[in-house]
Amino acid sequence: MSTAGASADPLAALGALPGVADSVESVRKAVDRVYGHRVMRRRSNAITSEAALRGARGSAALSGADWALEEVRRRSDFSGDDEARTVGAALRLTAEAGQLLSIWRQSPLRVLARLHLVAAADKADQVGRPRKEGEPVDEPLVGLPLPSATETHGRLDGLAGLIIAGGSAPALVTAAVVHGELLALRPFTSHNGLIARTAERIVLIGSGLDPKSVCAAEVGHAELGRDAYLEALGGYVSGTPDGVAAWIAHCGRAVELGARESMAVCEALQRGAA
Repeated sequence: MSTAGASADPLAALGALPGVADSVESVRKAVDRVYGHRVMRRRSNAITSEAALRGARGSAALSGADWALEEVRRRSDFSGDDEARTVGAALRLTAEAGQLLSIWRQSPLRVLARLHLVAAADKADQVGRPRKEGEPVDEPLVGLPLPSATETHGRLDGLAGLIIAGGSAPALVTAAVVHGELLALRPFTSHNGLIARTAERIVLIGSGLDPKSVCAAEVGHAELGRDAYLEALGGYVSGTPDGVAAWIAHCGRAVELGARESMAVCEALQRGAA
């Protein structure tokens, strides 16, 4: 977020980066198309449920558990190997996201701690709190340098302050920054990727951009692929204007692809009802 300089509203300042306004507008149009579909007026709950399932599958895929959608739909036991536990964690986080909206704007750090508890499904000492100095982080698919615990705590506090203060930044910008910061910091000892993508979802819902949670960005992130995801994240971590703008655009494209997926679900339901 260093590109924002000394602006009183640094998130809003990011919206002025080259190309970001175009991404924001493109996302708005994609989301509006979904909400304007006739199926959304009658069966929005079904679209929300399907988007949640597909979003969880996409998030798990980016964390190394790339299961077919029908396998995720079929399974009821996720206590087996590491991949099964990752998919189970993604499903639990998706279900939890909608329950935390009222808390997010007042206490985002409390929400993040809750998400870690839900993802880890464990009562170990390191669960549900930011990591301490020297504690290892299990996030093998993100190879960026790991900030110290001291730096991480400071940046988390700064991020929380921006969220609580609110501001005029577009929802896409805020969601992308929250996502990028959490992946860059990896504040917990595990499940940081899943948590970062869930936090992005919470911002998109709570901002009013996607209040019914039918445009799952996780679907788009998975479709764009892990290599592109990590490359864009590297741009964000660089702190350069071009790098940050590219990350925001990448997140915007992910939301658009999530919207496209739900449009396809709407069309399928409409054909089935014909």
